[in-house]
Amino acid sequence: MISGESFYGGIPVFRGFTSLMDPVLYAPLPDDWSIGVADIVDSTKAIAAQRYKAVNMAGAAVIAAVTNALGGREFPFVFGGDGASFAVAPGDLESAREALAATATWVREDLDLTMRVALVPVSAIRAQGLDVRVARFGPSANLSYAMFSGGGLAFADAAMKRGEFAVPAAPAGTQPDLSGLSCRFEVIPASRGLILSVLVMPARGADPHAFRKVIEDIIHLVERSPDGARPVPPQGPPLKWPPQGLEYEARTRRGGPLLARRATVLAYTLFVYLIMRFDLNVGGFVPNVYRRQVVENSDFRKFDDGLRMILDCTPQLERALSDRLAIAARDGIVRYGLYQQDAAMMTCFTPSALRSDHVHFIDGARGGYASAATALKAMMA
Repeated sequence: MISGESFYGGIPVFRGFTSLMDPVLYAPLPDDWSIGVADIVDSTKAIAAQRYKAVNMAGAAVIAAVTNALGGREFPFVFGGDGASFAVAPGDLESAREALAATATWVREDLDLTMRVALVPVSAIRAQGLDVRVARFGPSANLSYAMFSGGGLAFADAAMKRGEFAVPAAPAGTQPDLSGLSCRFEVIPASRGLILSVLVMPARGADPHAFRKVIEDIIHLVERSPDGARPVPPQGPPLKWPPQGLEYEARTRRGGPLLARRATVLAYTLFVYLIMRFDLNVGGFVPNVYRRQVVENSDFRKFDDGLRMILDCTPQLERALSDRLAIAARDGIVRYGLYQQDAAMMTCFTPSALRSDHVHFIDGARGGYASAATALKAMMA
């Protein structure tokens, strides 16, 4: 077993998403690590008020703040739409705690949303008979994303919602380092019919082998779709100026009055727009290379004790997925939520545009993962 601070970097990267459920790919987290979890309270109400972008920005801010607090070191994380989960080594625990506390304050003050945050020791999860195991999926040669299994993340999320292991918000005015967090691209319209948010969790007491089979069936159905139903087009997402996310990006900046930060972001995004619009190579930045990396690095499918996907799919694929999941739910194997919309959206974390490992979080543009989760809860009622 790989242990210590070097644990995550020592896990081999797997490439084919169809291998996702192979238990050999997952390594148990060391006992002295901790799981960080965050989510937006009443995200359903925020979604109903069409505050999709703010909700996604809050979830991505957790990952940006912790990454920057750790000096850019690699650590396992997963974006959940209205929140995020991650794992940290003991040496990074206090830095992660401060980043979480500051992010909760920033979300309240700048996004007018309430975020709850918690840090749960892996040892506490294992005391419940559960586990946290991590794999690394490489969607491209540029970077890898963490996948989690073992039931531990689901336990940590439920514990946070009960008020356990809570991290108190930082004092008013505390701002996390959100450098690199932006949302400059426009929403991405469906090109094959509809954007489908998919959330599939194991039913209570479900046979693990039966659950694995259902997830593999779903993935194989999706893989038959052109480009694996990726919602980001080959030429990259639309880019306009001024960007829709101008206000949010201004609020991620530290220091100075908000008006000045808006002006700075307005000027900088115009500069970026012109470079991208006219394919200008500037200081080692090549727009076409960056655009290709944005497509390759888009985080539109993942596994964190359940399968999450944002798919650009045909009505036929939606029906096939719905039919397979309905049978599995009837058989007591899964709980699931599906949500249809007409577009996807992207929130970006780009610490350096000259590096290839920038991350692009995908969600549905009209409710996404949060609405799929609502559908899943309705199924359980």
